[in-house]
Amino acid sequence: MTELRVYLPIEDLQPQFAAYLATPLRARGYPPFEGQHSLIIEVAPALSIHRIVDLALKESPDLEPGILFTERNFGLLELHADNMDELENAGQAILNGLGAKAEDQLAPKVLFHDIIEDLSDQHAIILNRSRDASILVPGVSLLIYEMAPALFACVAANEAERAAPNAVINDVQMMGASGRIFMSGSTEDMKNARDAITQTLEAVKGRS
Repeated sequence: MTELRVYLPIEDLQPQFAAYLATPLRARGYPPFEGQHSLIIEVAPALSIHRIVDLALKESPDLEPGILFTERNFGLLELHADNMDELENAGQAILNGLGAKAEDQLAPKVLFHDIIEDLSDQHAIILNRSRDASILVPGVSLLIYEMAPALFACVAANEAERAAPNAVINDVQMMGASGRIFMSGSTEDMKNARDAITQTLEAVKGRS
């Protein structure tokens, strides 16, 4: 049996997050663009993601897969399109093929968050050695936010950017045991981003 772990539609990709998804590290397929819509699926066992791809693309062959990835335990697919209806049709075909509902996914759990004000130079330097998005500079406020499953970092980052468009996305860790977001900017923007993430995660329906 295939377990639906994450069923994540994301409307209106924001500029920084779309650019992050389009980097070669993430989008090994077709890169998404700002303003497009995305559907992200995670299933277990990992190889069952290929049946998910098949169901989606036979229903909506014009969709563009950006990410198709199998890690040790889970399989991940990201699809994007200009038209949200196409994604919804593909998503319904996936759910029908699994005999599942969107609410059968895992509910996200908030594991930790904090805002670090006036980031020190050495702290910024060591974080920059491992970040995948924009560079961190000393003196900013840094929002760190961790949740599980990891893929919920995607919608969290997109909604945080929508709530605080002047903030900078420094890293989005969307694979593994947990998801992590690193954003920087003014303290007020970081508070707005934090609250947007919390509200977004609390609104997702799923099983415990």
